[in-house]
Parts: sequence; structure tokens; C-alpha cells
Amino acid sequence: MALNKLTYSKSGVNIPKADSFIKFISSLARKSSKSGDFKNIGGFGAISPIPKKLKEPHIVTSTDGVGTKIEIANDLNKFDTIGIDLVAMCVNDLIVQGAKPYLFLDYISVSQINLGKLKNLVRGIVKGCNIAECKLVGGETAEMPGTYTKGKFDIAGFAVGIVEKKKILKNKIKNNDLILAVPSNGLHSNGFSLVRYLIKKKKINLKKNNFLKEELIRPTKIYVKELSNLNEKSLINGCANITGGGLVDNIKRIIPQKLGAEIYLNRIKILKIFKWLNKMGINEKEMLKTFNCGVGFCLIVNPKKLNLISKYFGKQFKPYIIGKIIKNSKKVKLSGKISW
Repeated sequence: MALNKLTYSKSGVNIPKADSFIKFISSLARKSSKSGDFKNIGGFGAISPIPKKLKEPHIVTSTDGVGTKIEIANDLNKFDTIGIDLVAMCVNDLIVQGAKPYLFLDYISVSQINLGKLKNLVRGIVKGCNIAECKLVGGETAEMPGTYTKGKFDIAGFAVGIVEKKKILKNKIKNNDLILAVPSNGLHSNGFSLVRYLIKKKKINLKKNNFLKEELIRPTKIYVKELSNLNEKSLINGCANITGGGLVDNIKRIIPQKLGAEIYLNRIKILKIFKWLNKMGINEKEMLKTFNCGVGFCLIVNPKKLNLISKYFGKQFKPYIIGKIIKNSKKVKLSGKISW
């Protein structure tokens, strides 16, 4: 082949499409009420002002993806909600520290640019940022033919949050504090490799199963507004985002030394999707280790503040007691049995 025939486009990379996509993102971000004062999209780096009202501001950062939930989006050809998941997985980790999300960036890698698919994906990211009350300030879209098979892609998010030093949720948990469950709205974005394995083993046609189609693509609940209000009012001593590892592994991460947590399994309100997974053959131990089982967040609170907390949540996400903090070096003690 002659040298003048060797072009980037022949290798599978379409720069004009990438430029068109950048213009779309820029337009979408400008329309967002949280897009900021600077035109960041398409530049070499994002510029944002530092908030002025905080006396001792601290930065909290988080990065995450959505795992193999991407494959569900591909199977169902539905890409307008997976971006919400991406934002949720990052910002829900920030608020565990007491931080309010401030900036968000995304990374999208694809085999080849499909503008329709990518536009829907970014619409979800922008919607997630609006829910989380943060700014989409930039990102990267990489077209990588040969790395991904046709139609495949991956996404990652990066979030920056800011918290006043005195509002950082650290070393505030005390013996006899209550543990509250804030309900999830489903699987969120964890355990999908196991779910997909089960679907394959059981030979379930996902496209013909309306229950699973709705449950598996539902976007992760973003808890920023509720948790930010609680922390602003100093109503919580700690909290845990219940993601991969389930209740036990995530609560362990926030319990101080010499203290533990007792969880009453019989009090957990199990959602329908988790009952279905258990019925399909996933035992209780594996369920608790892999899924949130209906508990999206755990709040650690002083019993005296319990009645003040409910008003910050809508009916679907009202917190309820599932345990307490105890003196126990084993960290997490499970009592009772889940009602499947």
C-alpha cells in the first residue's frame, strides 16, 4: 500500500465524528444549570473557581465505573441511563466523607464512535450531574479499534467533592449509635457479573423478560441531596455506601477500633429483585456478600436524632433501624435471618 493511502481513518479512528461528539457534549454542558462559568469542554484542561464560603475546605476525590452493567445496556440497546449510574457510583462515595460533589469528569473508550449511542450515554451523565448538583467539566473519549470488539465500550468517572473540615464524617461514631438502612432502588451497579452468569445458565431471554429488563437497567439511586442535608444539620455520625462486598464489608470500613456493628438481618426490607435472585439459586451468604439486598446506604446516628432524620427522605427511601454500634472487636455481627 502506498504511503499516501495510510491514514488514521483507515485504521478505524474517525476524528470528524469525535469532533462532532465534543461539540455535542459542549452544547449539552452549557445548557446544564451546573455546567459552571468556564467553557471547559474541548480544552486541554478544565478550569473551575474554588468555592469562597468555606473556611477550611478539604478536597475529596473518587473514581469508579459501572462494571458489567454495561453489557446489560448493550444487550437491551438502552444507553440513556448508564451515565446516571456512572455519576452515582462516584458521588455516592464522596458523600460518605461528608463532601458535596463539585466537579465530574468522564472517560469513554469505544471500538468505534457511534454518535447515537454516545449522545444517549452523555445525556445520562449530564442528568446524573444535575441530580448530584455538580458540574460536568470535561473528559476523554478514546476510539480504540482492536482493543474492543465491535459495539463494545467502557466508561469511568472521576468526581471531586469539597467539605468543610469540621463537617468531615470521621471519628464520630459512638457506642450505642443506631444503624439505619436507607433503601436502594434495586441492584444499583454491583453484582452484574453474577446476574449475567445466572441468566446465561438459566437460559433466560432478557429481551422477553419485562421484569428483568426494568430491574437490571434501572439507574443507581443518587443520595447526594438527602445526605448533604443531614450532614449540614449534623444529624449523622457516619455512613456507608453499600456497594460491592455488601453490608458487612462496607460497614466494616467505617467502624472505629474497639467498636463493632450488630446487624439484625430479619429487619432488612428485601426488594423483589433480590428475592428473585435468591429463588434462582443464589444462597443467602453469597447474596449478602455480592449485593446490597435492598440497603443502598447505612447511616450511623445518635438515637436522640432518629426522629429528625426521616423528613429529609421521600417515602421510597425512608431510613429504618437495622442495627446498632456495639463494643466488639469482630467488627460486624449478624443476628437473625433474612425473610426471603
